[in-house]
Amino acid sequence: MKLVVISGVSGSGKSTALHVLEDQGYYCIDNLPVGLLPDFAVKMNAFPGQLGELAAVGIDARNPPLDLSRFPEILDTLKDAGVDCEVIFLDADDEVLFKRFSETRRKHPLSGEEIPLQEAIHYERRLLQPIIDRADLFTDTTRSNVHQLRDLIRERIRGEQQVGLSILFESFGFKHGMAADADFVFDARCLPNPHWENKLRAMTGRDQPVADFLEGQELVEGFFIQIQEMMTYWIPCFEADNRSYLTIAIGCTGGQHRSVYLTERLGQYFQQQRDNVIIRHRDLP
Repeated sequence: MKLVVISGVSGSGKSTALHVLEDQGYYCIDNLPVGLLPDFAVKMNAFPGQLGELAAVGIDARNPPLDLSRFPEILDTLKDAGVDCEVIFLDADDEVLFKRFSETRRKHPLSGEEIPLQEAIHYERRLLQPIIDRADLFTDTTRSNVHQLRDLIRERIRGEQQVGLSILFESFGFKHGMAADADFVFDARCLPNPHWENKLRAMTGRDQPVADFLEGQELVEGFFIQIQEMMTYWIPCFEADNRSYLTIAIGCTGGQHRSVYLTERLGQYFQQQRDNVIIRHRDLP
């Protein structure tokens, strides 16, 4: 049996992620009490023909705090029983969460007359810390719209279903915020910047003139080779540790030229070496 636990702060996209998994053939239940996870797994194993072998449950801070604190213990019990468990946690910046609640006019489940929204969000993260600590995939949805989040979850789950480590190469711009969900972060801001070439400024690292400019730079080639060699060495180590997901982020100032070029090149290189490699550009339109 394959069990995916979807958790995260309210407003981060948990329902969207569950809907994606449902479309992928998972039997999904939202807001399942943590204490019922073992019983649910037993039921799934008992009726595989009716319920299938793929399941996903949404768990949030509406659970009793004591049950949430027992999540690591319950997860270990499931794994010891032979259940293949994955934990995906979604988060977003406070300002974005405020905006989402304001636009949808929804009430945060932990807020009230005596608990303002900001305090409720911070309290929610503290309650969910035991799940954060055991997350296999931490996804920051701050700069993802609904469609981008659907695509990301779909790609990563599809890659994981193909057996093996799912690897995401992601570009980003430091001026738009750090890549909070990355396992490795490389800073390409020291490299020659196509932004200062007037004819290249409006282009991206996907465009051939930008690629031609960067390929002619010795520093860029050295940067690429060192990351490629480093990840060639370390990826098998993560795989041997039974990791399901690995995110490698390359950042430059705006996330348009250098990081995009390097992410494309690294992603394409590793796509030739192995399966389940995804390329994503966080800050491109």
